[in-house]
Amino acid sequence: MSSLTNYAHNELKNMREFLARKNIEFSLRRYGIETMNYMTLGLFGSLIIGLILKTTGTWLEWDWLVHIGSLAQSGLGAAIGVGVAYGLQAPPMVIFSSAMVGSLAISVGGGPIGAFVAVAVSSELSKLVNKTTPIDIIITPATALISGMLVAQWIAPYLGELMRATGQTIEWAMTLQPFFMSIIISVIMGMVLTGPTSSAAVAISLDLGGLAAGAATIGCCAQMIGFAAMSYKENGSSGVLGVGLGTSMLQLPNIIRNPFIWLPPLITSAVLAPIGTLVFKMENIATGAGMGTSGFVGQVGTLAAMGHSSHVWLSMVLMHFIFPALLCLCISWWMQRKGWIKVGDLTLKN
Repeated sequence: MSSLTNYAHNELKNMREFLARKNIEFSLRRYGIETMNYMTLGLFGSLIIGLILKTTGTWLEWDWLVHIGSLAQSGLGAAIGVGVAYGLQAPPMVIFSSAMVGSLAISVGGGPIGAFVAVAVSSELSKLVNKTTPIDIIITPATALISGMLVAQWIAPYLGELMRATGQTIEWAMTLQPFFMSIIISVIMGMVLTGPTSSAAVAISLDLGGLAAGAATIGCCAQMIGFAAMSYKENGSSGVLGVGLGTSMLQLPNIIRNPFIWLPPLITSAVLAPIGTLVFKMENIATGAGMGTSGFVGQVGTLAAMGHSSHVWLSMVLMHFIFPALLCLCISWWMQRKGWIKVGDLTLKN
């Protein structure tokens, strides 16, 4: 029995060493943070920037800009494929091949998650065979393309449908219990935005729309504008721009050091979400639902979903900017009086 245990232990050790040599790592850091973030950059470099350009071109009646935006959005699959493969540190040939794998996964209805899985499988399998044969220039990309295409064709559509069905269920629950569901969606999406994963990828994968997307946007804005307002004295205007129009993820190291600083944005999102959905009827589209105020993408999506009336503009200014800033400042001031938040807790480290 002891010899069998030692044999299993040695085999496991050999397997780990082999995977390490091939740069294959199955961990939360590699998949849930690094690769997911690169996929988000792919989303931003295609679908999201395409939405901004297309919407701007429509406002200005510039057909050429609308055309560029449409082309950028059509490259979603390729951008995700390259982003995921790059995040997994795949060989260059595999990264280039992944553009085709991601494109197929999107074209068959796999959505971002389907593309993510197809490219992840093809990238890891191709790393196993990379530099093992004299004809590596053929074997490595061929492995990536064949395995990726099979996953994209046979598995990705079901993953995409599962995510869309989940999103529809959330929207259905939102119509039944808008008060409680708006709070849940707002708080969770805000936490995902500030956390190490991608709220944009989640919203787009779920194809979140309507009031549910509006609640998600409010939660994200509460994080970004809330943290920006709270930290103005410590970080100045550069910090406000970095957090308020960039990402509240910059405050994640400070949250780890003092979790109390996360309470004002979380409470703000829980308070404002029902007001935004029940009173102001705030809506959004999937592309803007998880972006908050980052590059004003959440606001562009809101205008795309609700139109450009003065009521929409006023609602957006109040719910996305003014109310989150004021409420977070009030809550953080009270928490400072209690001694739960101290000077320096929100300072961004270089």
